[in-house]
Amino acid sequence: MNGSSIHRSNQRVWTVVCAVAAVVLGPAAVTASALDQANAAPLHHAAKADQSQAYLPTDPTRRRTATTA
Repeated sequence: MNGSSIHRSNQRVWTVVCAVAAVVLGPAAVTASALDQANAAPLHHAAKADQSQAYLPTDPTRRRTATTA
């Protein structure tokens, strides 16, 4: 092997390493950026659900009858 083929081989290795790093680190950078934006946003307070009591029938054995028209 002469010097130019070793240089081309090293260049291919670095090309593959850079391509792999871009594929792996690219989505991680996007996710980190989105998380930073979400953390910088003002806090959102959800509306509280209605705390009213559910209707409990006085006679639990009584059931609704279907009306036919």
